[in-house]
Amino acid sequence: MRKSTLFLPLFSLMMLSGEDWAEAQQKTANYDESKIVPYELPKLLVTREGTEINSAEDWTNVRRPEVLALFQEHVFGRTPGNWGKVSFETKEVKKDALGGKATRKLIHISLPEHPNWAGMDVMIYQPNNVSGPVPCFVGPSFGGNHAVSTEPDVPLSTRWMRPSKEKGIVDNRATEASRGNESSRWPLEMILGQGFAVATYYYGDVEPDHADGWKEGLRAALSKDGANTEWKNGDWGAIGAWSWGLSRIADYLETDPDIDAQKLAVIGHSRLGKTSLWTGAQDPRFSVVISNNSGEGGAAIMRRNFGETTAIITKSFPHWFTKTYSSYANNEAACPIDKHMLIALQAPRPVYIASAVEDQWADPKGEFLSGLNAEPVYALFGKKGYGVKEQPAIDHPLGDSIAYHIRTGKHDVTSYDWEQYLRFAKRHFGK
Repeated sequence: MRKSTLFLPLFSLMMLSGEDWAEAQQKTANYDESKIVPYELPKLLVTREGTEINSAEDWTNVRRPEVLALFQEHVFGRTPGNWGKVSFETKEVKKDALGGKATRKLIHISLPEHPNWAGMDVMIYQPNNVSGPVPCFVGPSFGGNHAVSTEPDVPLSTRWMRPSKEKGIVDNRATEASRGNESSRWPLEMILGQGFAVATYYYGDVEPDHADGWKEGLRAALSKDGANTEWKNGDWGAIGAWSWGLSRIADYLETDPDIDAQKLAVIGHSRLGKTSLWTGAQDPRFSVVISNNSGEGGAAIMRRNFGETTAIITKSFPHWFTKTYSSYANNEAACPIDKHMLIALQAPRPVYIASAVEDQWADPKGEFLSGLNAEPVYALFGKKGYGVKEQPAIDHPLGDSIAYHIRTGKHDVTSYDWEQYLRFAKRHFGK
């Protein structure tokens, strides 16, 4: 009888989904700075052969390709290049959206040579009170286009979604109750009012976010073995696929005369903040990169083992990363990268890192430290970073080409965050 009593909780834990298991770990994770074991970060400005990097040219031509390859091999995997032609189909142009304040476009992006992938639906809002091409924020949503907008005529997504009765997701499908449930994270009128466009897509269009989601997503469609693919070390994960989707939006925006494709800012929150950083690392067309509460696997220093850890994230969400990443669970010191190197891959472009004080799971201090330790690369380009060595007070944003804030509140995207991002983008875009 005693054995059965002990077995039941263990069995219940085994039955938890990755999402639920990760949430359960939050109660026992380390949130004590004094318990962080001393660590040494991998050197940014020393090549594999031991040569020191002293110029922007040598960073760009020698060290940066090495660092990018390390992230491909050990964290996110390599993005394949075999997708062929990309098709853009304009589904809608509504010139009186948001009460006449905006033009809304719905663009379907597909791969004619890979019909097993159903494609992705991109929603664009651009301001009507601005003449000429406008800069654009580009980012994925968790809930679909209909969740970003409150407009009743935005089509409901028909794709698989993570279950959430609170958000109106029933049997893994969106319902009318889910309309607008992400609108607070995308304050469209605020963004449009500052002269920016917004381009977004549902990340599940590219790959549903569960362990077997790849079988009905882009990764299977591009693999010669389809849903029978056996992923190996160095093969791409879901974050790589979601990032691919953002780059295809950039492809489209380069063809849209209403958008200034030289002024694209990529943005993402949480797992999609990790996606934003990986997109910026791979695609230089995004001239501003924004990470909102990206945490472990994103901006946070993995060697700190504070809040979410490599062991937790790779057990909860192994499909996000290349297989190699899980080998660093409880073995972070063996990993040849840390996340200051991911921030450095954005250089010399402006990058904004944002934390929330109640989001200790994402390790706000670790996020801050990544930006701080990326400063030597930015200095090679004559760019400035934070201008301070210590994490700032709550709600006191700081920085130049590398910027940071930790705000009041929880793991989320708020109007306060957007106020900082808009100010940051306007400064660097020269608006």
